[in-house]
Amino acid sequence: MSFKHLARSGRLLRAATLGVASAAALFLSACSDSDSSDDKDPKYVERPVDQIYNDAWKQIHQNNWVEAAKQFDEVERQHPYSVWARRAMLMSAYCYYEGNKYTDAISTADEYIQLHPGSSEVAYAFYLKAMSLYEQIVDVGRDQSNTEQALTALQDVVQRFPNTEYARDAGLKVDLTLDHLAGKEMEVGRYYLTRRDYIGAINRFKVVVERYPRTSQIAEALERLTEAYYAMGIYNEAQTAAAVLGANYPGSPWYQDAYDLLTAHDMKPAIDKSSWLERQFQL
Repeated sequence: MSFKHLARSGRLLRAATLGVASAAALFLSACSDSDSSDDKDPKYVERPVDQIYNDAWKQIHQNNWVEAAKQFDEVERQHPYSVWARRAMLMSAYCYYEGNKYTDAISTADEYIQLHPGSSEVAYAFYLKAMSLYEQIVDVGRDQSNTEQALTALQDVVQRFPNTEYARDAGLKVDLTLDHLAGKEMEVGRYYLTRRDYIGAINRFKVVVERYPRTSQIAEALERLTEAYYAMGIYNEAQTAAAVLGANYPGSPWYQDAYDLLTAHDMKPAIDKSSWLERQFQL
């Protein structure tokens, strides 16, 4: 699953990138506007920094993001100790991101963070890295290692730069990422439930309850716990799961399902004070 180009994130990335580029634009306006028509591969041609920037922006205007990134890479290669090399590194990372070359965007952002940890623009590098990982979140049916990495990177932005717009946007995506991880646990738990591997199912639903209690998956997790505990004959836990569900989500169809299951067998939701669920929710 990809959440690319949510409006807020797109605007934030573009605005930050334009901010990074503004100083370079001022510099370039003072330079001669060299319009190279050389057909040779620019990677092998030594050029002044203003010409490389001009060539990079031409590629951007044509939406040739990867080619633009390569041009910005040339600034660092040909003019490694200039202030423009630092700015070009961020521009390169952004262009790789827009070109869906997320591995390149991450490695370039990481390089910037390592070389310029005290830069006023380092927050943007962290955010761009987090976004590049976030874009690689896949469907819950597949391995979720990228999702875990994205969560760590997003939380890093929130913790390191708490009063920035980057942190606010990253915080929203932390919630979405947690919900995605909870969804993976639910998928596996449902599979175990259909196989009548009730212990395996309970362990997965328990992870959702304990690790992801504020996600949209929690109501279903409690209903599935009711099912699994009832199927195993652990009725006190089944009743507790249903009671917790009713106390927190009384209008949910998942509560209705749990309630119907119990009442069909002459039971009703009830809290067992010794249950781990009662301790978890402190009812």
